[in-house]
Amino acid sequence: MTSSAKQHIFFVDDEPGVRKAVGGTLEQNGFAVRCFASAADCLKQFDLQKCDLLITDVKMPEMDGIELLTEVKRRAPWVPVLLVTGYGDVPIAVKAFKKGADDFMEKPLERQALLSAVESTLRRISPPDSLLDKSLTRAEMRILRLILESKSNKEMAYLLKRSVRTVEVHRSRIMRKFGVNSVVNLVKRAIEMKLA
Repeated sequence: MTSSAKQHIFFVDDEPGVRKAVGGTLEQNGFAVRCFASAADCLKQFDLQKCDLLITDVKMPEMDGIELLTEVKRRAPWVPVLLVTGYGDVPIAVKAFKKGADDFMEKPLERQALLSAVESTLRRISPPDSLLDKSLTRAEMRILRLILESKSNKEMAYLLKRSVRTVEVHRSRIMRKFGVNSVVNLVKRAIEMKLA
């Protein structure tokens, strides 16, 4: 990896051997990796820690990889997701891409193919740091103040006479500029920066 800053990867697979092998391979190649045995464990940490790329198995008990993909895209649409499956059929791939997957790989994972997919996905996707530390626009500052007042997107849209979608776009940009995945972390950063 050429970047001096480590990129953070979350890897989710219910098989311990796969987690160990993939986690080790990614760490040896300069990535900061967090491995999870379930989608639920991953989601608990997702709002608390930086995630530049999510890699998840499709077939898992309770919440599967497609459901995890959907939830991650709802929370942080800019985070790229790479799906891995031992059952690489066309309908699953189509469903994954429709839900926002950035890439799809079949097991068993070959080391170099995995690294190539990870690096090309991270290069291709515009990560949050493309906006990180950029100044907020006047509209974004107004929305940030309303977020800090615990207003919903619908309430903000009404107060600002804008569409809910416009508010969502501004809110997403604010979170990207602050380098956070959740409103809780956004509030924390705003307080640290004395904006709240």
